[in-house]
Amino acid sequence: MVLARNVPTVPVQRRFLLKSVASARLLAGRPSWPALFLKAYGAVAQRMPELRRAYVQLPWPHLVEYPQSVASIAVERQYEGEPAVFFAKVGDPANHSLSNLNDLIRGFANRPLNEVKPFRKLLSLARFPTPIRRGAMWLGLNLARTRAAQFGTFGLSVYSSLGAESLHPISPLTTTLTYGVIGANGRVNVRLVYDHRVLDGGTVARALAALEAEMNGSILNELRSMSTIGLRAIAA
Repeated sequence: MVLARNVPTVPVQRRFLLKSVASARLLAGRPSWPALFLKAYGAVAQRMPELRRAYVQLPWPHLVEYPQSVASIAVERQYEGEPAVFFAKVGDPANHSLSNLNDLIRGFANRPLNEVKPFRKLLSLARFPTPIRRGAMWLGLNLARTRAAQFGTFGLSVYSSLGAESLHPISPLTTTLTYGVIGANGRVNVRLVYDHRVLDGGTVARALAALEAEMNGSILNELRSMSTIGLRAIAA
């Protein structure tokens, strides 16, 4: 929150129609919605380099563009009897299969904390005094060579499974993706919160349109392929 407080973020929303995707997902064994959105957004970012850019302040304020996306996923876990938010990273999500992404996300949610490398690093960092901890994080965010690997190029923060949606998640990343409850008619509000130093609203609006097309295109096709493979396995 401290690192994000001076980032001029703006949310842009588009209402998606994902009825065909929702139906295909059921037949494909219900891979998680975060897996679907991660892969789709990663694919859009491959085609739109603006989404892989970041504002860094060292050695002087400038924009840097990364060759591939790194997703930072907010995951709620129990830690010492309390719910806590951890962040896991997935490199180049567009080149993972939906099955693999789904397995990774389930692992982040269920594996022991000390078995998940990004979680171990967060817990180690949390042991340092506040000035050292904040200084290390600021440095990581503002050095181009470390930012993507340590923090990701975009974030995913969602709790629609709890029947709620975030209106404006706060993050120091260039873009943060969030979405609401997916209705029975397949309609859902999808938001992209962006750093206005890096992007303009028109670019973000086009990215959301491309994201909806990706969900109803290659993601839908992969879901249908998964359901066909599953039916063949049952028949065999």
